[in-house]
Amino acid sequence: MEFPEHLLYTPEHEWVDWTPGTQEPVTVGITAYAAESLGDLVYVQLPEVGDRVTSGAVCGELESTKSVSDLYAPVSGEVVETNKAVADDPALINTDPYAAGWLFRVRVENAEGLLTAAKYAELTVS
Repeated sequence: MEFPEHLLYTPEHEWVDWTPGTQEPVTVGITAYAAESLGDLVYVQLPEVGDRVTSGAVCGELESTKSVSDLYAPVSGEVVETNKAVADDPALINTDPYAAGWLFRVRVENAEGLLTAAKYAELTVS
């Protein structure tokens, strides 16, 4: 299973493309492990631009042919962009979770408890 080294991860299976200390908005998505576990995604409810999200709190929903799962914010801050392509075609998450399947971007105010790729991989090994 692929866990890109340049990303940071949460125990709830979200990823963040962020270098701590930078001021640019971060990109958020779910991992390939989460996408595979959920199965074929058919609906995504994302936070709205301007919403404030809190690290570890529910900020959306992912619906697959198997189940409905909460989407958790990996960082705290203001949502500045959502991926309209994913809202229109949630299957993008299944086919390309780390590029075309990104979910939203956040201007970070606080981030805690993010994991390296190696630490996240330890969580997903059965």
